[in-house]
Amino acid sequence: MAEFVKAQIKGDKVVVFLKPSCPYCILAKDVLSKYKFKSGHLEWIDISGRSDMGSIQDYLQQITGARTVPRVFIGEQCIGGGSDVDGLDRSGKLENMLQAIGSLQ
Repeated sequence: MAEFVKAQIKGDKVVVFLKPSCPYCILAKDVLSKYKFKSGHLEWIDISGRSDMGSIQDYLQQITGARTVPRVFIGEQCIGGGSDVDGLDRSGKLENMLQAIGSLQ
């Protein structure tokens, strides 16, 4: 499980672990969708319905302190969930973070 998560968040991209029906996941998706990402620099990983979903969430809790979704990673660093992404966007910090890892067009 750790290998799967580590492989997904590796590199200079934004990775969001989510469940499609979760309101905070939808919020994170709406916020991030406003930005123009380079191809391959924004990845959505739907963990709902996976047989290892619980294990993924347990591992995310180990490395981020929370097992709730979404878990949003910017260049291997977890910045939190939906309301965290929204707050960073509103403060103008999110764009700088995305530019810093070279993920925007």
